[in-house]
Amino acid sequence: MDATKPQKTIIVGAGVIGSAIAYELQKRGHSVTLVDRDAAGNGASHGNMGSIAVTEFMPVARASTWKQIPGWLLNPRGPIRVSPTYMPRLVPWFARFLSASRPSVVHRLEAAGAALCERSLDDTRTLLAELDMAEHLSTAGCLSLYANDQEYKADRERIDMLDRFGFDYEVLDANALRALEPEITDNISKAILLPDNRTIADPHKLVLGLFQGFRGLGGTLRTAEVTGFERNDRISGVSLSDGEIIHADTVILCAGAFTARLSKLLNEPMPLETERGYHTQIMAPGLELGHSIIWPAKAFMVSPTAGGIRVGGTVEMAGLNAAPDYRRSKITVQRACEALPNLEVHDFTEWMGHRPAFPDTIPVMSASAKTAGVFYATGHGHLGLTHAATCARLMSDLVTGVKPAIDLEPYRVDRF
Repeated sequence: MDATKPQKTIIVGAGVIGSAIAYELQKRGHSVTLVDRDAAGNGASHGNMGSIAVTEFMPVARASTWKQIPGWLLNPRGPIRVSPTYMPRLVPWFARFLSASRPSVVHRLEAAGAALCERSLDDTRTLLAELDMAEHLSTAGCLSLYANDQEYKADRERIDMLDRFGFDYEVLDANALRALEPEITDNISKAILLPDNRTIADPHKLVLGLFQGFRGLGGTLRTAEVTGFERNDRISGVSLSDGEIIHADTVILCAGAFTARLSKLLNEPMPLETERGYHTQIMAPGLELGHSIIWPAKAFMVSPTAGGIRVGGTVEMAGLNAAPDYRRSKITVQRACEALPNLEVHDFTEWMGHRPAFPDTIPVMSASAKTAGVFYATGHGHLGLTHAATCARLMSDLVTGVKPAIDLEPYRVDRF
């Protein structure tokens, strides 16, 4: 490669992760082409909960989760649904999930999640300031709700983890809670204020802002599907569905839950699944909410975002091709109405998207172990928006040969 010429980099996936990396690398002098079969930000990045959730890094893979899974699966209104027809394909994934639940492994996974999340808010602020979008980040935090002491004790594992890693929180009694959010039901006896868990005013507009910043620096977008790769001793190009082959010195795959299909074309399979998530966007909620709220015992979240109130939560494992089951979104709305008795569900839309999930709950941010010049940034699960600014900086360091601010060994692609 000619060191005097800009590196030609192709980034596959124009969601929040891909767009953030594209912006950062273009800023650093690379000649970047974003490739996506859809418009920027129209996948999972369009419908997330708008949360910079810096405290939500507890690995799902843990012994306490395994104890609850049978009850969850038997409950049609439970927080997890697994499609019976898709279950056979999930057996290897769940085997890795079980392996990741060992206490010694869980400790490492917590540390890997914390290393990303403790940087996320500052990195997000810096990125938003560069994009002239600082006002899109809320100043209020998130409230975690508990109806009684039993629910609070059930969440103690997560609270203890926050203590170990030094994340801020404040325990509120019922009076202090309702002084902050009068709309919350009187049936909540205790809450935790998570002051650094902020909300983005509109997550889709953030991706569009990233894309516009990227384009303003000279970046380009190709709307096409990737069908293959050109390579000899290293990557040299990407084949598109329109028949064109685009030359590349570097290729970064960050197509969310669809990344595994692309990695197979490079003979580098990865245990990446989709945790299908649902939201209901209510544009006439009949109330105002200053904080986002979560109710751990009922597995849902409410965020004031995108010009209204967004309700989401639960996990559905049914693959990339099954039709949406909007009964899942209706369940979370019913639960939101328990927390917010004055909530009116008018002028609303329902949405389903694909969260990319590895069995150990932490992402891959890594050079390929098999093809020089290929990199991966995927598997951020529920934290794609949270991690986006940090991931962009770390991946750009990795690609450009700068020592990343944290050790990226825990996020390597060949760890499974």
